[in-house]
Amino acid sequence: MPGPPASGSLPLVDAHHHVWDLDRRPQPWLDEPGHAPIRRTHTLDDLRRTATRTIAGRRLTSTVLVQCVTSLPETRELLALAEQDPLVGAVVGWADLASPAIGDVLDALRAGPGGGHLRALRHVVQAETDPGWLQRPTVERGLRAVRDRGLGYDLLIRSEQFPQAVRLAQRIPDLPLVLDHAGKPPVGRALSDWERKVRVLAASPHVRCKLSGLITEADHRTWTIDDIRPVRDVLLDAFGPERLMFGSDWPVCVLAGGWNHWAATVEDLLADCSEDERQAVLAGTAASFYRLSDPTYRLSDPTCRLPDPTEGPRPCS
Repeated sequence: MPGPPASGSLPLVDAHHHVWDLDRRPQPWLDEPGHAPIRRTHTLDDLRRTATRTIAGRRLTSTVLVQCVTSLPETRELLALAEQDPLVGAVVGWADLASPAIGDVLDALRAGPGGGHLRALRHVVQAETDPGWLQRPTVERGLRAVRDRGLGYDLLIRSEQFPQAVRLAQRIPDLPLVLDHAGKPPVGRALSDWERKVRVLAASPHVRCKLSGLITEADHRTWTIDDIRPVRDVLLDAFGPERLMFGSDWPVCVLAGGWNHWAATVEDLLADCSEDERQAVLAGTAASFYRLSDPTYRLSDPTCRLPDPTEGPRPCS
């Protein structure tokens, strides 16, 4: 069962996972075709029982819990859960960015149970049809309120939405951003269009990227590591390991193999990286972006030194 690392061991942060209780709150997206295998309640204890594999000798020590639906009550529940369970180091919640009261809403969330675990917000931009949704004046005002409270923002976008993500990075350069699931590349198919777009976004140095959600963008039954490796190569070159973070996207990843299968794949993908580079991807980048301060992350240990972003990209050899 994941817990604090043993003396001398290194941390492993899962920077992107979900939980939901269908008896408490419906998840309408689970009714879409193909989601039957995960159409049930998933808890933190389920994650503990599932995430048993090590990556480069590391066992899971901390996670970032991410919102699923556009619901303030869900965000409050996730924060309360983080308050109760030491496995959760940070929460990415949801609030209506376009609301005139967004500042007050964020203040109330942070003042409530578990509010100290709120480190970022996310909106399901991939479901928005407006090609300029992130540039709506009301949304930009909300994102500035997020920034003013020292929070970050998770970008959940599809390929055609990269331009508005780039504009956001340029218009609010002091808002910490992380690209969820690498912008959902067409894994196993031609990557040139995605690569061009992701490199433009990566040119903004305050943008991070999650090495997550890739196997569900591939063929769920037939994907291999050879399908994932070209994506990995682009991400390491564009962002460098100091701006990449491992995430499982559990339990969604169950649709294409599950937590342990993805963990084994990531270990293989990082096999030619140095220990410092693996440390960045597997713990350091997430710990820095989401301000994970619990001593179990061992960030004071010189072997776990966070990379200096000013050094520039350092692709694995």
